[in-house]
Amino acid sequence: MKITANIHIVPGVIGNSYLLVDPDGLTLIDTGIPGSAIKILNFIKRMGYAKRDLNRILLTHADWDHAGSLAMLKRTTGARVYASMYEARAVASGRFPRSLKSDNILYKPIFVLAESLGRVSPAHVDETLTDGQVLPVLDGLSVVDTKGHTPGHMSFFAPSAGILFSGDSILSRKDHLVGSHGSVTWDQEKANASVLKQLALRARIVCSGHGAVVMDGLVRLLKLAELFPPPLAYQRI
Repeated sequence: MKITANIHIVPGVIGNSYLLVDPDGLTLIDTGIPGSAIKILNFIKRMGYAKRDLNRILLTHADWDHAGSLAMLKRTTGARVYASMYEARAVASGRFPRSLKSDNILYKPIFVLAESLGRVSPAHVDETLTDGQVLPVLDGLSVVDTKGHTPGHMSFFAPSAGILFSGDSILSRKDHLVGSHGSVTWDQEKANASVLKQLALRARIVCSGHGAVVMDGLVRLLKLAELFPPPLAYQRI
């Protein structure tokens, strides 16, 4: 699916993967669940590119549904991989980036099993990302520290296009956007702060880790801001 002339969402991948097209080659944001590599490579081929044209893979975080096909894609394409330091360590070990949590003790065995099944094939991250860094993608792709969902979660913002790639820090749910919450959230306070940080970017399009692409992003983000107590929701918008 084409979002803009040079930004596409790879169809059929669980854990949204976005393909960005620049004159010097391709950049992929997130890799979906294990087994998604063939879908991504076939999409690249249908777009008229070769697998060697994939220059970069950017990870929002190291969860199974976002880094599951990273090792295979890196091996197949030779693309360089970028992630935060914490998520890079998780990917290198193949481990779950944080523990799931619940006040209900009955869920604990289920969460332990989920963490075990959620391991990914280890892969090497070539470059660790820091907040405020600008990558040579889409006329300047800013790295935004959005920890909370996981300890090293990162989002990516393209000011020239007004597009925010929010990973799982902000999710698309039917007709609205929601911040990371519940058992999958490592730190709720930090997750809330990351939502507010992204509201200030005034993105026109929001490409989240799950759900549909939101083309009226600013409107939906302002509605999301209403869920936070004033003046926090508006002090940076």
